[in-house]
Amino acid sequence: MKPCPWCEAFDLYRQYHDLEWGVPLRDDRSLFELLILEGAQAGLSWATILKKRENYRRAFDAFDPARIAAYDDARVAELLADAGIVRNRAKVAAAIQNARAYLALTADGLSFSDFLWRFVDDAPIQNQWTSLAEIPATTTRSEAMSKALLQAGFKFVGPTICYAFMQSSGMVNDHLSSCPRHDEVKACVRR
Repeated sequence: MKPCPWCEAFDLYRQYHDLEWGVPLRDDRSLFELLILEGAQAGLSWATILKKRENYRRAFDAFDPARIAAYDDARVAELLADAGIVRNRAKVAAAIQNARAYLALTADGLSFSDFLWRFVDDAPIQNQWTSLAEIPATTTRSEAMSKALLQAGFKFVGPTICYAFMQSSGMVNDHLSSCPRHDEVKACVRR
């Protein structure tokens, strides 16, 4: 019997929620990957991107910024023909531009993690939401992050994408206060 796609998506999302979402992430390469995936998700469901995440890792050379920054037109054509990723020319171009911006930003020894975490004063914001309706789509901090990333040459990094990135990378704890993960994520040590 063929598995139900809704159940598969739900299981994948639940696993992501229970193990990754909101856990403070400090690794530069992992943050770069997550920023690219958040941009790829724009206009789509996060479950779609989760299903394609391993394909993205394969297609984008394990999110190695130096390799991605060197992609040429032939490589772009290969990516746009790859059904394992979102085949959107603007999103593929943004990933390449973001790799170049990442390399420029970190060329002088600045950690990508330090650059990003400064928008939350280097410590996760512990929200206490009681309903999904309370959770904002953007904040002044995500707007500031978006502005700084755009100024540094990044693409697909609007305030809403930046806030989703802040949630997923653990810069903000937006698990509802009734969710068991809220206190578990709050207790996570700096990584």
